[in-house]
Amino acid sequence: MRLLIFLSCWLEKQIKKHVAYEYAKRGAYLALVARRRDRLEIVAETSRQLGSGDVIIIPGDVSNVEDCKKFIDETIHHFGKLDHLINNAGVPQTVIFEDFTKIQDANSIMDINFWGSTYITYFAIPHLRKSKGKIVVISSATAIIPLPAASVYSASKAALVKFFETLRVEISPDIKITIALPGFISTDMTTPQFKEMYGSDFILSESVSRCAKAIFRGIGRGEAYVIEPSWIKWIFLIKNVCPEIVDYVLDYIFVSYLRPYFKRD
Repeated sequence: MRLLIFLSCWLEKQIKKHVAYEYAKRGAYLALVARRRDRLEIVAETSRQLGSGDVIIIPGDVSNVEDCKKFIDETIHHFGKLDHLINNAGVPQTVIFEDFTKIQDANSIMDINFWGSTYITYFAIPHLRKSKGKIVVISSATAIIPLPAASVYSASKAALVKFFETLRVEISPDIKITIALPGFISTDMTTPQFKEMYGSDFILSESVSRCAKAIFRGIGRGEAYVIEPSWIKWIFLIKNVCPEIVDYVLDYIFVSYLRPYFKRD
């Protein structure tokens, strides 16, 4: 198996590592991509220890078209083929929309979260057609659930879902696409925030390791969607049937508990 793992940072930083480790345990060959070489080297070494047959690292910027072409070119030059592409680039949003100091700062969220995955997929498709491979997209439950203080982030993840749903129709049956929608996942980013606000982590959150295992199983089964934790599906259902309920609950939580953390000076 030849596999390109698409690395990034923040929430996806945790999920992407563990998804890579699941592949490494099965002896997959990995091409690891991120901006920082030092972080890549740590993940690469752990992957080798877990059983990966070969690992290469390719530092670069996923929002740069030329870098995305380089990622694919170097992977093909080294391995000769590409079986799986894991699109997992992402940066978070930490302010409510009106608190952006400069609205153009929102551009980087779309550039990395949406365009980064789109660029690299464009260059990967010819090679994935040859191998009858798979594309995996790590989106977010916020693509469906309107989370306060994540307006642009949610938009970028929703754009990913609609783009890859459409692409799935265009390139089927040659290439399979699995879209992952992780929700409340305990990571290095979310856990400290919950502990600061409430004194403990969110009780219904799922571990990164368990989420990664579920995504890996979903990829193997050829599932169109992987939703974790599984109880998030009920929120999706309520959102489709009666969106006002979800909006009301989220508005109550934001006004009652979260708004003080986003007060303007």
